[in-house]
Amino acid sequence: MLSRSSFTSLVVGVFAVYVAHTCWVMYGIVYTRPCPAAAAGAAGAAGGCVWPYLARRPKLQLSVYTTTRSSIGAESNIDLVLNVEDFDIESKFERTVNVSVPKKTRNNGTLYAFVFLHHAGILPWHDGKQVHIVSPLTTYMVPKPEEINLLTGESATQQIEAEKQTNALDEPVSHWRSRLTLNVMVEDFVFDGSSLPADVHRYMKMVQLGKTVHYLPILFIDQLSNRVKDLMVINRSTTELPLTVSYDKISLGKLRFWIHMQDAVYSLQQFGFSEKDADEVKGIFVDTNLYFLALTFFVAAFHLLFDFLAFKNDISFWKKKRSMIGMSTKAVLWRCFSTVVIFLFLLDEQTSLLVLIPAGIGAVIELWKVKKALKMTIKWQGLRPKFQFGAYNDSEKKTEEYDAQAMKYLSYLLYPLCIGGAAYSLLNVKYKSWYSWLINSFVNGVYAFGFLFMLPQLFVNYKMKSVAHLPWKAFTYKAFNTFIDDIFAFIITMPTSHRLACFRDDVVFLVYLYQRWLYPVDKSRVNEYGESYEEKSKKK
Repeated sequence: MLSRSSFTSLVVGVFAVYVAHTCWVMYGIVYTRPCPAAAAGAAGAAGGCVWPYLARRPKLQLSVYTTTRSSIGAESNIDLVLNVEDFDIESKFERTVNVSVPKKTRNNGTLYAFVFLHHAGILPWHDGKQVHIVSPLTTYMVPKPEEINLLTGESATQQIEAEKQTNALDEPVSHWRSRLTLNVMVEDFVFDGSSLPADVHRYMKMVQLGKTVHYLPILFIDQLSNRVKDLMVINRSTTELPLTVSYDKISLGKLRFWIHMQDAVYSLQQFGFSEKDADEVKGIFVDTNLYFLALTFFVAAFHLLFDFLAFKNDISFWKKKRSMIGMSTKAVLWRCFSTVVIFLFLLDEQTSLLVLIPAGIGAVIELWKVKKALKMTIKWQGLRPKFQFGAYNDSEKKTEEYDAQAMKYLSYLLYPLCIGGAAYSLLNVKYKSWYSWLINSFVNGVYAFGFLFMLPQLFVNYKMKSVAHLPWKAFTYKAFNTFIDDIFAFIITMPTSHRLACFRDDVVFLVYLYQRWLYPVDKSRVNEYGESYEEKSKKK
């Protein structure tokens, strides 16, 4: 059996290997080995190189068409929405055009954009050296339900209409993607024909010109720029919708990186992530500087490591704990209640799974800790559970007295604030349902005044003049994660109250650190397992 220290070292070692492997993979994505024959000055088919067609500086034209089919059958099936003559691949632009929406698309159908890059003055289907790419301009999503004032009275007719609307909102409807972002790889890069990168290869079209092989311009559509906030519901009465077409050049390294990120988002959707969850990941890539994005990857990796170590040490601490001396039971109960409420709130708000999954795991662990703190055992009598609670000794009862004294003072302040806040939100804020109001009222109390429930534990520490009974290893890892959460609060989309709670936790941890400095270690005091150093020496 591995000891705890060796297991932790193993986890850290695996983490270090994972980070090193990730760096190597990222380097392989950004760096592409050029054709060695081109560097040596060789030419022709013997060199095995694939040369860029753009090096010939052809005169190009950009055309964007729309159609209800995913493939073009004839010229009459498509509509021209944008035509850029004398297209300069080095110059960026952004244009907004009105797109005619066919009846089929308005009836919860689809619409596709065909983007052609071809020689100027020639129709794309008559140009043998044209390149094109297809992108859907529509996607299916369940509309967000409308929020109402819960105290506003409605007539019977309005209620029936509202029920019909609610039933309709349960089904996905066609939404309009109002942005189309185009890129062309402009580097005159010479590829090695024997080792073409698989990611770029599927976007390449080869032509034979004399004795050399050339690849035509690499046209790319940035799907990461399609955000949920830009989507528009397509109504049956809508005949035209705006489409913003933007273009910018792109380097080979960034193109390969962007292709991999799009594939990663697509994989998440295949694993069951919704459009909104995938949109949160897109926001990390699109709305963040690339250098800051690289920092975010490393920070996220360390966050995952500290999360695992904090959960591991927390579970190990409570699994071996036999005494509640110095531990505030009320604080444990409140932490469990607040964690479950936060999880239900994040679930109701349809928050990103990046935030929701760790919150759910934490809620399960907190429920288990309550069972340990109350010394609860569950015995089944047929299908009916029977709960039994253990007895506290004199030292634990003394701790409970301090705990009850602290809660008594807190209740004078906490309960009026929570009730007043719930009543104010009911009168002035709109919600989707009574359940939504209830969860929001609870979670606002947790976020705004939840740190007050940490005070009983601080009060117990003050009365006992000791912090030896606390799980300091788990606290240390959680402290690191708290400061990492401060960074993620500005990167990942989450409710504002959840974002502010990240900074509130910083203050709590600083107070705990101050108490650890204030009350030095006394070997005669009991530790977190109900034992003292002197008792261990006597046993030996």
